[in-house]
Amino acid sequence: MAWDFETEPEFEEKLTWMRSFVKEEIFPIETLKLSYDQVVAFIRPLQDEVKSRGLWAAHLPPELGGMGFGQVKLGLMHEILGQTPYGPVVFGNNAPDSGNAELLAAGMEMTGREDIRERWLQPLLDGAMRSGFSMTEPNTAGSDPRLLKTSAVRDGDEWVINGRKWYTTNGSVADILIVMAVTNPDVHPYQGSSMFVVPVNTVGVTILRDVGAMDHPDVEYGRFGNHAEILYQDVRIPADHLIGPEGSGFLLAQTRLGPGRIHHCMRWLGQSQRAFDMMCERALSRFTHGSLLAEKQTVQNWIADSAAEMQAARLMTLHAAWKMDKVGASASRDEIAMIKYYGASVLHNVVDRALQTYGSLGYSADMPLEGMYRAARAARIYDGPDEVHRQTVARHALKRYNPSEIPSDHIPTRAAAAREKFAGMLEFLETEKV
Repeated sequence: MAWDFETEPEFEEKLTWMRSFVKEEIFPIETLKLSYDQVVAFIRPLQDEVKSRGLWAAHLPPELGGMGFGQVKLGLMHEILGQTPYGPVVFGNNAPDSGNAELLAAGMEMTGREDIRERWLQPLLDGAMRSGFSMTEPNTAGSDPRLLKTSAVRDGDEWVINGRKWYTTNGSVADILIVMAVTNPDVHPYQGSSMFVVPVNTVGVTILRDVGAMDHPDVEYGRFGNHAEILYQDVRIPADHLIGPEGSGFLLAQTRLGPGRIHHCMRWLGQSQRAFDMMCERALSRFTHGSLLAEKQTVQNWIADSAAEMQAARLMTLHAAWKMDKVGASASRDEIAMIKYYGASVLHNVVDRALQTYGSLGYSADMPLEGMYRAARAARIYDGPDEVHRQTVARHALKRYNPSEIPSDHIPTRAAAAREKFAGMLEFLETEKV
């Protein structure tokens, strides 16, 4: 019986430092309107401090320049870092770079190609290179990647890529793009796609635009965190830009997306906690209709429900992280799916209640809640829409059961079976009664 909810004292010290560092050094940067280059300049000394404390790129093993933390420790870190958009960037584990680094590392492991480290992985870890993950397409359902249309055809020592992608996060500021394309349309889609490294300055790569979205409707091209629409038109890349074996695209994608979903969920908890803190502070400060908001039953219910939902999401997510550390992502698929859709709903609920507590001030841009609310809506879509994850959980649950014309718990049927099973005892009891 090995249940333990304690954190090792040495790691708890790191988390304590992180909480202070994030609030005192990173939160203030949010209020400044900075260009991408200015953001890089602001965060570089902060990144140096993180590196000096041994917390840089903690998602990767030591042999690849990381700290080799398991998913539980990473989850606890991301709960703190997720409070601010700049947190993961400062600690070298921001999406999509962290996921792309894991993907490149997986490609190295599959093929034994050490050149991947020097060309792309190490520059990503050093923060000297930015990347984008180019998988979603505007004309196919992102929830079903088997429908991908972007193609890559082998031509001698090169691959030729054609297609259109969008929602490639950081595509307009990236140095390299990791592109998923169909390399063999004649086999099952799960075996027919591959991934490639495409330098953004390759002939035929056209960044069409940064897509305006609910979180940034008035998009400014080239801003860190934007989502680009990209045209790949007769893009020729060397054959060695293929990541992993040909046909391993889906396997690589799952290697990337499993841990990524846990990190997302823990970052959402960090955002939820920040919104919760704002809600409680407001409840104790705002007087209306004869009493403080904190004395209104509705507001008390919001606070109580938010606390319970956040605790449930936290325990679910850390359990999923623990299971992934123990048995891997594939065997943890249901747990990961559940935290994805449940965590997204908790984030939305808590931010929504906090915004309502602040009223017009919460709706205004004078508080971060309106931006958090818009960003929270996207959580139900990216990394697979909630409906797909629910379907996965339901389908797997149903496999554990068999149909029965007469319900298994039908009391008359069970009673007849019980009378047959205990006939001797019942007869004895009847005799004794006489």
